[in-house]
Amino acid sequence: MSDQAPQEATRADVWLWRARFFKTRTLAADFIEEGRIRLTRAGNESRIDKPARSLKVGDALVFALGGKLIAVKVEALGERRGPPKEARTLYSPLEKSS
Repeated sequence: MSDQAPQEATRADVWLWRARFFKTRTLAADFIEEGRIRLTRAGNESRIDKPARSLKVGDALVFALGGKLIAVKVEALGERRGPPKEARTLYSPLEKSS
């Protein structure tokens, strides 16, 4: 078993914290437990209601934060909570079709 095996999934609260949407994992976990995040994976949409729910590369997330609707695609899982420039590489914005 290798320590360098690529990660296939990470906890939702950890990813939201690493991507710098929240200042702490606790804030991310509380937001998730309120059921305020929609996840789309392989065309199936659901609500994330547990911080330990796994996120994978390719997942789409939609949530409202600070009066803005945020729609992003998970591009990478990340290894740490890095600087904002590094955090922005973890996701790409999704364009909502009208």
